[in-house]
Amino acid sequence: MADRRRFLLLGALALAATACSEKSSSTGAGPPLRIGMDLSYPPFEMQDTAGKPDGVGVKMAEALAAKLGRPLQIVPMEFSGLIPALQTGNVDLVLSSMTATDERRKTIDFSDPYAFTGLAVLVKKDSDIQSIDDLKRPGRSLTAKTATTAQTWITANLPEAKLVVFEDQTACVQEVVQGRADAFIYDQLSIYQYARQNPDTTRGLLKPFVEESWALGIGKGNDALRQQVNEFIAAFRAEKGFEKLGDRYLAEEKKFLESQGIPFIIR
Repeated sequence: MADRRRFLLLGALALAATACSEKSSSTGAGPPLRIGMDLSYPPFEMQDTAGKPDGVGVKMAEALAAKLGRPLQIVPMEFSGLIPALQTGNVDLVLSSMTATDERRKTIDFSDPYAFTGLAVLVKKDSDIQSIDDLKRPGRSLTAKTATTAQTWITANLPEAKLVVFEDQTACVQEVVQGRADAFIYDQLSIYQYARQNPDTTRGLLKPFVEESWALGIGKGNDALRQQVNEFIAAFRAEKGFEKLGDRYLAEEKKFLESQGIPFIIR
């Protein structure tokens, strides 16, 4: 019986290993490049109609893995779990529209930036709020996505405001749509998209009041991998990879930002 149990256990482990391998890209012969992502942020990190990872960040990850000659393994998780997963070695990189901040640099390293954006505001269509200064009035109710720079900024700069946070940014949008929150603070491009999706109930204050940049998160002290990632970003930019992804996933947004004299986010 002991031998039979040992045989069954080994068989189960072999099947599990095969299943994990099948989830990774077949490209490359090195160890899998495990990249943590929150796949709830279209069109950057999302799932297509078949449930497969898709978006700007996913295509970047695929190109990076191919550049490094390693099979890609995307590890989906909630945004708040990305940095802990990197710190514990459960992923090799984070590529999830993450802002490179001084606070985050205390625990992880970052690559060179690949996107440049800022914080903007979604408010009710008939709201009296016209700028970030209007949020400083007493009694304001705000919402933000958990573990984002928006939450950090509100906590530091609007301590008297009532703040409700959610793991899902669409829940934040609904707080504004349904009048439970005066404003939702998030990145500029998302605010533009949510205002466009809810034109009868919301409007966006799109001029960023805080400028930010996105980069890949890398484990502290992993300078070799950081150099490889930076070399990839430079080459991808020179090959107009970012421009092509913008045309594919963000054509309307790109046209709008350029019409407003605002440089496109990924460049």
